[in-house]
Amino acid sequence: MEIDTDKIDDAVLARLWLTLHNERCAWKGFDWGVTDRLHQKGLIADPVNKAKSLVLTDEGLRRSEELFRALFTRPTP
Repeated sequence: MEIDTDKIDDAVLARLWLTLHNERCAWKGFDWGVTDRLHQKGLIADPVNKAKSLVLTDEGLRRSEELFRALFTRPTP
C-alpha cells in the first residue's frame, strides 16, 4: 500500500480549521512531517518554535476552510 501524503496533508489542513483561533492560528498537535510539508507548500508559517499553535498563511486559511467544508460538512438541500 502506498500512502498519499497529499491526502493526509489535506485532511490535517481541514482539521486545523476546527482549532482556529485569533483569526489564523491553530493548535499544532499534528505529526511534524505533516506540518513540515504544509510549511513547504506555503500553507502555514514555520512550525518549528515553542508556541503551541501555528499560523496559517492567507492561502492556508482559504484552503483550510475549503477542505473543511468539502470533507466534513453535508450538502445543503
